[in-house]
Amino acid sequence: MSDLEKSSCELPTSSALVIELKHLRLAVAAADCGSFRKAAELLRLRQSSLSRSVRQIEYSLGVTIFERSSGGVSPTLAGRSILRLARTILEEFDALIATAKSVQNSEIGRLAVGFCTSLSAGNLQASLIEFKQRLPRVELATVERSRTRLATALRNGVLDILIVTGSVPLLDSKTMSLWSERILVVLPKDHPLTARENIYWTDLRGETVLLSHYDPGRELEDLLVSKLVSREDRPKIERHDVSRGIIKSLISMKAGISLVLESDVGANFAGLVYRELRDGTGPSRFDYSAYWRADNENPALETFLKLLSERYPSRCLVP
Repeated sequence: MSDLEKSSCELPTSSALVIELKHLRLAVAAADCGSFRKAAELLRLRQSSLSRSVRQIEYSLGVTIFERSSGGVSPTLAGRSILRLARTILEEFDALIATAKSVQNSEIGRLAVGFCTSLSAGNLQASLIEFKQRLPRVELATVERSRTRLATALRNGVLDILIVTGSVPLLDSKTMSLWSERILVVLPKDHPLTARENIYWTDLRGETVLLSHYDPGRELEDLLVSKLVSREDRPKIERHDVSRGIIKSLISMKAGISLVLESDVGANFAGLVYRELRDGTGPSRFDYSAYWRADNENPALETFLKLLSERYPSRCLVP
């Protein structure tokens, strides 16, 4: 029996629970990347160091967090619960640091923006670039999370503003409608559908569509179901608990196709082709909105909202 298996037989004592924040960050990064190797490359660490840190958490808790395989790692049932709490702990700690920085840099200013889309191209990227050009001394912090976790961070004051698709029901918040983005189909370069300039929802019949559990994966699935009401017309949908980047890797391996938003094109992947997805009325699109707390008096937020209203004047402000 391994040390980890032995430790699982009984709850560890409080003295055995030596878990540092950096260890939690490494475990979360491994879950996001679906691989110890890719997480280590992203964080510029040795894979052995990252793997050892994760094993230390597992040993301390007496729980196996990840299933290991040659294809990478995936959270166990218990691991998903632990990782969810780990993210909450990290967010609360980041909130503490952000608050301290806000006080320290009050004369310079700071803006924290949450989103669950790609920053590789598109309107969000352009808006943030223009904001930095207008206020180069203001610290700009960006956070990519699920809508639920972003809403919690906004409510707790960790974030100043959210830029997301769909609705985020929040008390005492304000909303501004922004831009919309086309939905695109991502295909392997030798897929038969690449011969078409435009693809219709009905063309997806018989395909395997890979979607991430991360936003906006669920929204894309809901839209697909609403467009193809009959089960016989729908493609096979595979849901993966991995990032959008891993989904693209699976597509390049010819495991299926996927749906993305227009801004995702900037994060290009060799061997992939993008095609516009349409219905009978034209391109299918998702709308973006901004959400912020009504009691937020951050001057940097006020400047950013003014910038957004200038860039997207046709959209309306909703109290």
